[in-house]
Amino acid sequence: MEFRDLKTQYRILKSQIDKAIQTVLNEGQFIMGRQVQELEETLAEYVGVKHCITCANGTDALYMVLMAWNIKAGDAVFVPDFTFFATGEVVSLMGAAPVFVDVDPATFNIDPVKLEAALQKVLKEGRYQPKAIIPVDLFGLPANYPEIAKIADKFKLLILEDGAQGFGGQIGNRCACSFGNAAITSFFPAKPLGCYGDGGAVFTDDDELAEKIRSIRIHGKGTSRYDNVRIGVNSRLDTMQAAILQVKFQAFTEYELENVNQAAQLYSERLKAAVKTPVIPEGYYSSWAQYTIRLENKEQRDSLQEKLKVQGIPTMIYYPKPMHRQKAFADGEGLAQDNSETGYLCDRVLSLPVHPYLEKSTIVYICDEILEHLGEE
Repeated sequence: MEFRDLKTQYRILKSQIDKAIQTVLNEGQFIMGRQVQELEETLAEYVGVKHCITCANGTDALYMVLMAWNIKAGDAVFVPDFTFFATGEVVSLMGAAPVFVDVDPATFNIDPVKLEAALQKVLKEGRYQPKAIIPVDLFGLPANYPEIAKIADKFKLLILEDGAQGFGGQIGNRCACSFGNAAITSFFPAKPLGCYGDGGAVFTDDDELAEKIRSIRIHGKGTSRYDNVRIGVNSRLDTMQAAILQVKFQAFTEYELENVNQAAQLYSERLKAAVKTPVIPEGYYSSWAQYTIRLENKEQRDSLQEKLKVQGIPTMIYYPKPMHRQKAFADGEGLAQDNSETGYLCDRVLSLPVHPYLEKSTIVYICDEILEHLGEE
């Protein structure tokens, strides 16, 4: 059993993917070939923004936006405490202070009430100047952008949507990666829309920002790659990966999103009486990067994970440690508030296999094993 079944996906899309790869090989434009621009235009249209700028990975996408915004030492950037390391890492790379904010235990996303409290505390202390918020669309569910936008407007902050896991999600008719002043996503293979290596993208309606990002991703280039107008990085999406993503995007929109939502719905129907299943607020739509349940305590979670492992059922713990407890931030500028909900989740969450090719019978089997184990306790 696969946690995220990329092998089945490839078998189904094999002829199209192989043809796309062969076309790149025949054309020989391996860096910034035509498929890159075509993909950017397709994704920008899908998300509903003016610009999509692809790059080497999701972390670079975050980093480049912060570079373009001139985030620096003395600035504070607010990030959720319950997320992958990269979201806080890029803030520290800029010399700024990541402020770790607790999350809503129902949605796993940054809590707007605690976000405003953290902002007020930082302003009162006066050590740092608040500059930006990086909400994360965790596990495929967009963060609460209507409330986050009100806070950003009140404190005059920039919003960078971390949609690394969120591509394909929605709030109403608005797509993930269209919120805030800029947004990013990741094309890591296990993401909702993934390539066969690393990849990422920045999305924005800001013409000036888009121009800067395009420059930064190629060593700060101006009119040519030998005309360097700013300090940049080397972060381009390979043409091969762009060609693969073109094929996979079609499947993603035609049936994969619908299939993974059906899988998640079946999980919730069968498990809701025994465990805390994911909450999707009214008007929201998830792309289900992960399907994550919550157990009563760490002992119950760990024993269930071991039981499923014995039965050949892969699971993952996202995330076992709050960001503010990472050793990398121990002696740095990272700031944390009262993040009790994050600690609670780290001890209780367990992610189950979920993907568009997961058979109903497999979901039933997994659920039966979970219910049997919990019933024995």
